[in-house]
Amino acid sequence: MSNLTDTIDLQVEFTGGLEMLFSDQRKHHISLPSKDPESGHPSNVAFLIHWLCENLMKDPRRDMFVLEGSVRPGVLVLINDADWELEGEEKYELQSGDEIVFVSTLHGG
Repeated sequence: MSNLTDTIDLQVEFTGGLEMLFSDQRKHHISLPSKDPESGHPSNVAFLIHWLCENLMKDPRRDMFVLEGSVRPGVLVLINDADWELEGEEKYELQSGDEIVFVSTLHGG
């Protein structure tokens, strides 16, 4: 039986310029609580996005990554090399060993 102290180990990667919001580091190995401490539900991509903003993002320009609580339009999210739309988007329940990639497709000119 899992509890709030159990963790999930993930690899998270930021590309297409998003890495500059995360200390100019593309790949991060992180450990998340297996359950959202506020709701008690299994950790999902929505919780991961919130956790990344609160714990990993050092740049104050959150609006370059999130808009209204989710990744902003123009950011492609891959879950284990598959488009997150195929996996349930924010509702996808994270598993240890998952690889989550955030790719910005927006470029200034």
